[in-house]
Amino acid sequence: MGVSPTSTASRTIAITGGARGIGRAIAAELATRGCSVVIGDIDLDTAADTAAALGLAGAFALDVTDPASFERFLGNAENAVGPLDVLINNAGVMPVGPFVEESDNITRRILDINVYGVIAGTKLALPQMLSRRRGHIVNISSLAGENPTPGMATYCASKQAVLSFTEAMRREHRGRGVHFSAVLPTFTRTEMIAGTRAPFGLLAEPEDVARAVAGLVARPRRRVTVTRRAGWLAAMDKVTPRLISEFMVRRLGIDHTFLDGVDQSARRGYNERLIR
Repeated sequence: MGVSPTSTASRTIAITGGARGIGRAIAAELATRGCSVVIGDIDLDTAADTAAALGLAGAFALDVTDPASFERFLGNAENAVGPLDVLINNAGVMPVGPFVEESDNITRRILDINVYGVIAGTKLALPQMLSRRRGHIVNISSLAGENPTPGMATYCASKQAVLSFTEAMRREHRGRGVHFSAVLPTFTRTEMIAGTRAPFGLLAEPEDVARAVAGLVARPRRRVTVTRRAGWLAAMDKVTPRLISEFMVRRLGIDHTFLDGVDQSARRGYNERLIR
């Protein structure tokens, strides 16, 4: 059964990393369902363009690695739409390539944005939600957090951390009115996979992830995978003998997709934004 467009109406929602990609798609989906949506992004100009194009309630500067910036963003969001019903921790980065070639600066950026950003946002938004005994924190993780992939070692570690953190929060605050959900997309057709030959049979569209998030906002659940097929394959992988599982992964080419199969020139724009 699909989610009724009115089932999320009037929710107040803040989305991190909302200028592009999955974050933009989530904002568009929720806005069409009647939510009051604000987005935050380190690229304020693009975020402002996105907010104008989608008719959002606002766009504000946000560096998720800086608690003061995150606090200002949440304050601006509440000034724009009122007390937040939902915080969607979406901001994330995915450099790819051999681990030994990954600079310390890039390693730190992955962990600061993908892990610390989620923790910082949750820590800042949660007290008011608990005081109202109402709220929902949705964290965008990845199937890579459960299915480690060569060429993405630090990224995989960061997304596993998000999964563990989300589950710990859910159990710690059970019965207190605040929901915690993890979203696990497969490879998604955004700039994150530019220059790679990600297996098309496992690709999701940003809109697929957006619809899954909207479903969680309407009916909170512990976790959801996107796509269902990719989630099913990931679940099967856990119960498949290791030798067979690794053989299938090699046949799909995934062991090399993010190593020697990467066109780094096609990722130049994405990588330059990552380190600025």
